[in-house]
Amino acid sequence: MGGDHGPSVILPGAEIALTRHPGLRFVIFGQEDAVRPVLEAHPRLKAASTFHHCDVSIRMDEKPSQALRQGRYKSSMWKALEAVKGGEADVAVSAGNTGALMAMAKFCLRTMPNIERPAIAAIWPTLRGESVVLDVGATIGADSQQLVDFSMMGAAMARALLHVERPSVGLLNIGVEEVKGQDEIKEAARLLKEARLSGLVYHGFVEGDDLGKGTVDVVVTEGFTGNIALKTAEGTARQIASYLRSAMTRTWLAKLGYLLAKGAFDRLRDKMDPRKVNGGVFLGLNGIVIKSHGGSDAEGTAAAIDVAFAMASAQLREKIEKDLQDFYLSVSADAAQKPLEAPQ
Repeated sequence: MGGDHGPSVILPGAEIALTRHPGLRFVIFGQEDAVRPVLEAHPRLKAASTFHHCDVSIRMDEKPSQALRQGRYKSSMWKALEAVKGGEADVAVSAGNTGALMAMAKFCLRTMPNIERPAIAAIWPTLRGESVVLDVGATIGADSQQLVDFSMMGAAMARALLHVERPSVGLLNIGVEEVKGQDEIKEAARLLKEARLSGLVYHGFVEGDDLGKGTVDVVVTEGFTGNIALKTAEGTARQIASYLRSAMTRTWLAKLGYLLAKGAFDRLRDKMDPRKVNGGVFLGLNGIVIKSHGGSDAEGTAAAIDVAFAMASAQLREKIEKDLQDFYLSVSADAAQKPLEAPQ
């Protein structure tokens, strides 16, 4: 029911995903009068789906606190999360209100042990392929321990999605020198250096231009900076695409050049298409939740479901739990081995 277009886009996107992954099964929650007509027009999707009517859907402009008060237990968003909690579904996908989805996910699924704040991780296209960037907007600010937690969660996602055995992790900073940055970032760097983590390789600080270069497999930052970086990258991609369209249609000679190089331009357009990397992953919860962009079309929705399929198939939640458990056991062991200081 969420996003700018609701079932008219969500359900066709689910059918595209079903074509790519024939083993998928969908549990659909929404208002029957809006969902049924679209679902009836997609018989293959209908055959692979179970539909549950919900009286309430969360509006895109609702405040998270209001959504929790009015939509808890009876909204389509809550019911989708509850399906994950109860084991009816492996992963929840929503294009709805991001703040409401995060608030409900935290309330319904709860965070993992030792995780204070969940994070939203995005897949970022780079010159080397793809990277994982987090947090891109779940919360504002993060202390050193939260940045370390983000690093382990992002590394687990990179192993699951990018199939890198020991992903490289970098902390986004205003410079690569160790003396630069806020105290929280410098302390997180120290913790990552000293920790014996088998699931990742700490690279060091990275800067903004390293995002596009693909310098590391995982870029870690707090939500305020990460969300600005994400929106800037999406806007820049659309700006460049607009420039290219304008340049290619300006004169007949430009049009001819476009026709001769159409294959190259099509590949460039595909690489720069934000829909292809749609799907933010909520990490740190006792369940997998995927946030699709509210303005996505059917192809973008299918891309978000592709991410959901990959994360569930790779047992992402279990991998994150193991990494966190190993880290905190390591920290406890180190603390036990340190001699007590003599009283002054």
